[in-house]
Amino acid sequence: MGQSVAAFVRHGDYRQLPGTPSAHQPFGLTQEGCDQVRNGARELLDTAVKHEWRIVPVIDSSRMLRAWQTAEIYARACAAETIESFNALAERGLGCAANLSVAQIEDILREDPRFDTPPSNWKADSDYRLPLQGAESLREAGHRVAGHVEGRMAELVDASDGGTVKLFIGHGAAFRHAAFHLGVLELERIARLSMYHGRAVFLERDMDGRWSHLDGEWKERPANRDAMD
Repeated sequence: MGQSVAAFVRHGDYRQLPGTPSAHQPFGLTQEGCDQVRNGARELLDTAVKHEWRIVPVIDSSRMLRAWQTAEIYARACAAETIESFNALAERGLGCAANLSVAQIEDILREDPRFDTPPSNWKADSDYRLPLQGAESLREAGHRVAGHVEGRMAELVDASDGGTVKLFIGHGAAFRHAAFHLGVLELERIARLSMYHGRAVFLERDMDGRWSHLDGEWKERPANRDAMD
């Protein structure tokens, strides 16, 4: 039995609203984002050749347009047969505050007598959940993504010597927190990391269900940068 590898691919750069947490924005890739993804797909093919992996012909994607477009570019490069879209691969949801700006969200909380002022780093706090209908924390989003990945990887059966790599196209923060739930990243490291647009991070699942970081780079976040991705 060969290796079972999950490739976490963050979508390319997209037309994100300024000052607005990524959440569930419905906008597509920029030209720069398309170029990032094409470069990332070439890197993935090179990595697959290096490790003698077979690429699973079904790509799992978030339903967000930027993720689906990223998956489409990868599918063409990898000759994948199908893209399947899943709610489970979405970024952290802000509930009824989805796609509002940071200033608007904080104004809402300030004006509602039921709610406390959020911590200054609430966007990057793994356990903070907006006290608004439908919102979830980053850790909860990661748990959702990790559950999807575990389930899909358990379905794979591979008899090749080199093993298989399955692509999951989604969102940086949710993927990083999924890596925490899979035992690959420590919680305290997550806020210091991001993911490169369009490039894969490869996690290996061994025969006992244990996960490890195999290939691909996390992106180090500048210490003075306010997390918005």
